[in-house]
Amino acid sequence: MNKLFLTIVILALSSSAFGQQAFSSVEEQMTGAEYKASGLDKLTPEELAALNNWVRAHSLATLDAPTAGVASGGDSRGFESQKISGMERTTITSKLVGKFSGWDGQTTFKLENGMIWQQTDKDKFYLKEVENPVIIIEPGAFGTWKLSTEGYSSKCKVERIQ
Repeated sequence: MNKLFLTIVILALSSSAFGQQAFSSVEEQMTGAEYKASGLDKLTPEELAALNNWVRAHSLATLDAPTAGVASGGDSRGFESQKISGMERTTITSKLVGKFSGWDGQTTFKLENGMIWQQTDKDKFYLKEVENPVIIIEPGAFGTWKLSTEGYSSKCKVERIQ
């Protein structure tokens, strides 16, 4: 029984350590020339640690929304803070890149802020073609997201793919 308990404890500790080691810091991912050319060599150790913490928290592996906005309740990318069940999720306001005439059940939405979202329901909505419309993506129930076009009430469910 003691051997089983000891084995479980060792496995739990090693998996925790592995998760922490899986993250490669910015300086580990860049060549020396890239590191210097980006100006990161000018950061203090505290600033570099803060940058690495931000990268770790916002890695593509999690695809989570940022966990902190600026004091005004939003930030320069169009995020507006909203607490739901103790976890911060944000309303995203941005523009779609290019011409847009609605969604058809399989639509991918590329945003001006670099995000890419994919429609997850089969709803259809058509409108007269517009260029670079403002869209709003809001948190929905049970971890879902709803996308709408400014000026229209129709919404579709989406998930972030990038």
